Amino acid sequence: MPNLSVVIITFNEEKNIARCLASIETIADDIVVVDSFSTDRTEQICLQFKVRFIQHRFEGHIQQKNWALQQAKYPHVLSLDADEALDEKLKSQVNSIKENWTADGYTMNRLTNYCGQWIKHCGWYPDKKLRLWDTRLGDWGGTNPHDKVIMQKGTRITHLNHDILHYSFYTIDQHLKQIDFFTDISAKAAFDAGERSSSFKIIYKSAFKFFRDYILKLGFLDGYYGFIVCKNSAFAKRMKYRKLQELNKSGA
Repeated sequence: MPNLSVVIITFNEEKNIARCLASIETIADDIVVVDSFSTDRTEQICLQFKVRFIQHRFEGHIQQKNWALQQAKYPHVLSLDADEALDEKLKSQVNSIKENWTADGYTMNRLTNYCGQWIKHCGWYPDKKLRLWDTRLGDWGGTNPHDKVIMQKGTRITHLNHDILHYSFYTIDQHLKQIDFFTDISAKAAFDAGERSSSFKIIYKSAFKFFRDYILKLGFLDGYYGFIVCKNSAFAKRMKYRKLQELNKSGA
Protein backbone atom coordinates (compact mmCIF):
# COMPACT_ATOMS: atom_id res chain seq x y z
CA MET A 1 0.00 0.00 0.00
CA PRO A 2 1.64 3.30 -1.07
CA ASN A 3 1.95 6.17 1.34
CA LEU A 4 0.27 9.41 0.30
CA SER A 5 1.65 12.94 0.39
CA VAL A 6 -0.81 15.83 0.33
CA VAL A 7 0.65 19.00 -1.17
CA ILE A 8 -0.88 22.47 -0.76
CA ILE A 9 0.38 25.93 -1.74
CA THR A 10 -0.75 28.98 0.23
CA PHE A 11 -0.68 32.74 0.45
CA ASN A 12 -2.82 34.52 3.06
CA GLU A 13 -5.30 31.65 3.39
CA GLU A 14 -6.33 32.02 7.04
CA LYS A 15 -10.02 31.82 6.05
CA ASN A 16 -9.63 28.49 4.26
CA ILE A 17 -6.61 26.46 5.29
CA ALA A 18 -8.00 24.84 8.47
CA ARG A 19 -10.97 23.41 6.56
CA CYS A 20 -8.65 22.07 3.87
CA LEU A 21 -6.26 20.41 6.33
CA ALA A 22 -9.06 18.95 8.45
CA SER A 23 -10.48 17.23 5.37
CA ILE A 24 -7.27 15.32 4.61
CA GLU A 25 -5.48 14.79 7.93
CA THR A 26 -6.84 11.23 8.37
CA ILE A 27 -5.83 10.05 4.88
CA ALA A 28 -2.43 11.73 4.52
CA ASP A 29 0.86 10.10 5.51
CA ASP A 30 2.66 13.36 4.80
CA ILE A 31 1.31 16.90 4.49
CA VAL A 32 3.48 19.63 3.00
CA VAL A 33 2.33 23.26 2.82
CA VAL A 34 4.44 25.54 0.61
CA ASP A 35 3.70 29.13 1.53
CA SER A 36 4.76 32.25 -0.37
CA PHE A 37 5.37 34.36 2.75
CA SER A 38 1.85 34.93 4.04
CA THR A 39 1.28 37.99 6.22
CA ASP A 40 -1.86 36.70 7.97
CA ARG A 41 -2.36 33.73 10.35
CA THR A 42 -1.84 31.03 7.72
CA GLU A 43 1.37 29.71 9.31
CA GLN A 44 -0.01 29.63 12.85
CA ILE A 45 -3.10 27.73 11.70
CA CYS A 46 -1.06 25.24 9.69
CA LEU A 47 1.18 24.48 12.65
CA GLN A 48 -1.87 23.34 14.62
CA PHE A 49 -1.89 20.35 12.26
CA LYS A 50 0.83 17.80 11.53
CA VAL A 51 2.27 19.53 8.49
CA ARG A 52 5.67 20.49 7.16
CA PHE A 53 5.40 24.24 6.56
CA ILE A 54 7.92 25.54 4.02
CA GLN A 55 8.21 29.07 2.69
CA HIS A 56 9.25 29.65 -0.92
CA ARG A 57 9.12 32.73 -3.13
CA PHE A 58 6.20 32.60 -5.57
CA GLU A 59 7.34 32.46 -9.22
CA GLY A 60 4.04 31.44 -10.84
CA HIS A 61 1.30 28.91 -10.11
CA ILE A 62 2.83 26.14 -12.21
CA GLN A 63 6.35 26.76 -10.95
CA GLN A 64 5.24 26.90 -7.31
CA LYS A 65 3.20 23.72 -7.55
CA ASN A 66 6.00 21.79 -9.23
CA TRP A 67 8.48 23.01 -6.60
CA ALA A 68 6.02 21.89 -3.94
CA LEU A 69 5.83 18.41 -5.49
CA GLN A 70 9.57 18.10 -5.03
CA GLN A 71 9.12 18.58 -1.28
CA ALA A 72 6.71 15.62 -0.95
CA LYS A 73 8.08 12.57 0.85
CA TYR A 74 6.21 10.11 -1.36
CA PRO A 75 5.62 9.90 -5.14
CA HIS A 76 1.88 9.28 -4.75
CA VAL A 77 0.41 12.74 -4.24
CA LEU A 78 -2.92 14.45 -3.69
CA SER A 79 -2.68 18.14 -4.59
CA LEU A 80 -5.22 20.63 -3.29
CA ASP A 81 -5.60 24.38 -3.26
CA ALA A 82 -6.03 25.96 0.16
CA ASP A 83 -9.65 26.92 -0.62
CA GLU A 84 -10.56 23.30 -1.40
CA ALA A 85 -11.54 20.33 0.75
CA LEU A 86 -12.58 16.73 0.13
CA ASP A 87 -16.19 15.79 0.73
CA GLU A 88 -16.70 12.76 2.97
CA LYS A 89 -17.44 10.35 0.12
CA LEU A 90 -14.34 11.40 -1.81
CA LYS A 91 -12.22 11.13 1.33
CA SER A 92 -13.45 7.54 1.83
CA GLN A 93 -12.76 6.74 -1.83
CA VAL A 94 -9.19 8.10 -1.64
CA ASN A 95 -8.61 5.97 1.45
CA SER A 96 -9.76 2.90 -0.48
CA ILE A 97 -7.47 3.77 -3.40
CA LYS A 98 -4.49 3.82 -1.04
CA GLU A 99 -5.21 0.16 -0.30
CA ASN A 100 -5.65 -0.78 -3.96
CA TRP A 101 -3.88 1.72 -6.23
CA THR A 102 -4.76 0.51 -9.74
CA ALA A 103 -4.42 3.61 -11.97
CA ASP A 104 -1.60 6.08 -12.58
CA GLY A 105 -3.84 9.06 -11.90
CA TYR A 106 -7.35 9.84 -10.71
CA THR A 107 -9.65 12.66 -11.76
CA MET A 108 -12.50 13.98 -9.65
CA ASN A 109 -15.21 16.61 -9.91
CA ARG A 110 -14.93 20.03 -8.29
CA LEU A 111 -18.06 21.70 -6.92
CA THR A 112 -17.68 25.44 -6.31
CA ASN A 113 -19.31 27.50 -3.58
CA TYR A 114 -19.81 31.11 -4.68
CA CYS A 115 -20.97 33.65 -2.08
CA GLY A 116 -22.59 30.82 -0.11
CA GLN A 117 -24.27 29.07 -3.06
CA TRP A 118 -23.16 25.87 -4.76
CA ILE A 119 -22.84 26.49 -8.51
CA LYS A 120 -23.92 23.42 -10.48
CA HIS A 121 -23.92 24.89 -14.01
CA CYS A 122 -22.25 27.89 -15.72
CA GLY A 123 -19.47 25.65 -17.02
CA TRP A 124 -18.24 25.43 -13.42
CA TYR A 125 -19.45 21.88 -12.74
CA PRO A 126 -18.43 19.10 -12.92
CA ASP A 127 -15.08 20.87 -13.57
CA LYS A 128 -13.11 17.62 -13.71
CA LYS A 129 -9.63 17.84 -12.17
CA LEU A 130 -6.71 15.40 -11.99
CA ARG A 131 -5.41 15.81 -8.45
CA LEU A 132 -4.36 12.33 -7.30
CA TRP A 133 -1.49 10.72 -9.18
CA ASP A 134 1.93 9.10 -9.29
CA THR A 135 4.24 12.08 -9.71
CA ARG A 136 6.86 9.93 -11.42
CA LEU A 137 4.45 9.89 -14.38
CA GLY A 138 3.25 13.50 -14.54
CA ASP A 139 3.60 17.01 -13.19
CA TRP A 140 2.06 20.48 -13.42
CA GLY A 141 1.79 22.22 -16.79
CA GLY A 142 -0.69 24.42 -18.64
CA THR A 143 -0.56 28.20 -18.89
CA ASN A 144 -0.44 30.45 -15.83
CA PRO A 145 -2.65 30.95 -13.93
CA HIS A 146 -4.63 27.98 -15.32
CA ASP A 147 -2.43 25.09 -14.25
CA LYS A 148 -3.23 21.43 -14.84
CA VAL A 149 -1.56 18.08 -14.30
CA ILE A 150 -0.11 16.64 -17.50
CA MET A 151 0.53 12.90 -17.49
CA GLN A 152 2.93 10.98 -19.69
CA LYS A 153 1.53 9.21 -22.73
CA GLY A 154 0.16 5.75 -22.08
CA THR A 155 -0.76 6.36 -18.45
CA ARG A 156 -4.03 5.02 -17.09
CA ILE A 157 -6.49 7.58 -15.67
CA THR A 158 -9.60 6.67 -13.66
CA HIS A 159 -12.43 9.04 -12.74
CA LEU A 160 -13.86 9.26 -9.22
CA ASN A 161 -17.51 10.31 -8.97
CA HIS A 162 -17.28 12.43 -5.85
CA ASP A 163 -16.40 16.06 -5.25
CA ILE A 164 -13.65 18.37 -4.24
CA LEU A 165 -15.48 21.21 -2.48
CA HIS A 166 -14.15 24.56 -3.70
CA TYR A 167 -14.90 27.59 -1.52
CA SER A 168 -14.03 30.17 -4.15
CA PHE A 169 -15.34 33.65 -3.32
CA TYR A 170 -17.09 35.06 -0.29
CA THR A 171 -18.05 38.31 -2.05
CA ILE A 172 -18.51 39.50 -5.64
CA ASP A 173 -15.85 42.16 -5.04
CA GLN A 174 -13.34 39.44 -4.14
CA HIS A 175 -14.10 37.78 -7.47
CA LEU A 176 -13.57 41.01 -9.40
CA LYS A 177 -10.23 41.63 -7.69
CA GLN A 178 -9.07 38.14 -8.65
CA ILE A 179 -10.17 38.72 -12.24
CA ASP A 180 -8.02 41.84 -12.39
CA PHE A 181 -5.03 39.96 -10.97
CA PHE A 182 -5.45 36.78 -13.03
CA THR A 183 -6.05 38.60 -16.32
CA ASP A 184 -2.71 40.39 -15.86
CA ILE A 185 -1.08 36.95 -15.70
CA SER A 186 -3.10 35.33 -18.51
CA ALA A 187 -2.65 38.28 -20.88
CA LYS A 188 1.11 38.24 -20.32
CA ALA A 189 1.22 34.46 -20.88
CA ALA A 190 -0.76 34.86 -24.12
CA PHE A 191 1.54 37.67 -25.25
CA ASP A 192 4.63 35.57 -24.53
CA ALA A 193 3.09 32.77 -26.59
CA GLY A 194 2.71 35.12 -29.58
CA GLU A 195 -1.07 35.53 -29.42
CA ARG A 196 -2.67 38.65 -30.91
CA SER A 197 -5.78 40.53 -29.83
CA SER A 198 -8.11 42.97 -31.58
CA SER A 199 -11.27 44.97 -30.89
CA PHE A 200 -13.30 42.28 -32.69
CA LYS A 201 -11.73 39.50 -30.61
CA ILE A 202 -12.44 41.39 -27.37
CA ILE A 203 -16.15 41.66 -28.24
CA TYR A 204 -16.53 38.21 -29.77
CA LYS A 205 -14.69 36.30 -27.04
CA SER A 206 -16.57 37.93 -24.18
CA ALA A 207 -20.02 37.75 -25.83
CA PHE A 208 -19.62 34.09 -26.74
CA LYS A 209 -18.34 33.29 -23.24
CA PHE A 210 -21.51 34.70 -21.68
CA PHE A 211 -23.79 32.96 -24.21
CA ARG A 212 -22.06 29.63 -23.76
CA ASP A 213 -22.02 29.67 -19.95
CA TYR A 214 -25.44 31.23 -19.31
CA ILE A 215 -27.45 29.57 -22.10
CA LEU A 216 -25.61 26.50 -23.39
CA LYS A 217 -24.14 25.56 -20.00
CA LEU A 218 -27.47 26.32 -18.25
CA GLY A 219 -26.11 29.02 -15.97
CA PHE A 220 -29.61 30.50 -15.69
CA LEU A 221 -30.57 27.48 -13.55
CA ASP A 222 -28.26 28.78 -10.81
CA GLY A 223 -30.39 31.89 -10.38
CA TYR A 224 -28.97 35.27 -9.40
CA TYR A 225 -25.46 34.04 -8.67
CA GLY A 226 -25.48 32.01 -11.86
CA PHE A 227 -26.02 35.26 -13.76
CA ILE A 228 -23.24 36.98 -11.78
CA VAL A 229 -20.81 34.13 -12.40
CA CYS A 230 -21.49 34.15 -16.14
CA LYS A 231 -21.33 37.94 -16.36
CA ASN A 232 -18.02 38.03 -14.48
CA SER A 233 -16.59 35.19 -16.57
CA ALA A 234 -17.40 37.18 -19.72
CA PHE A 235 -15.86 40.26 -18.12
CA ALA A 236 -12.69 38.29 -17.38
CA LYS A 237 -12.46 37.21 -21.01
CA ARG A 238 -12.89 40.82 -22.14
CA MET A 239 -10.23 42.04 -19.71
CA LYS A 240 -7.74 39.40 -20.79
CA TYR A 241 -7.98 40.32 -24.47
CA ARG A 242 -8.05 44.06 -23.75
CA LYS A 243 -4.85 43.75 -21.74
CA LEU A 244 -3.35 41.55 -24.44
CA GLN A 245 -4.21 44.21 -27.03
CA GLU A 246 -2.38 46.80 -24.94
CA LEU A 247 0.67 44.51 -24.73
CA ASN A 248 0.54 43.95 -28.49
CA LYS A 249 0.57 47.72 -29.04
CA SER A 250 3.35 48.48 -26.57
CA GLY A 251 5.45 45.42 -27.38
CA ALA A 252 6.15 45.07 -23.68
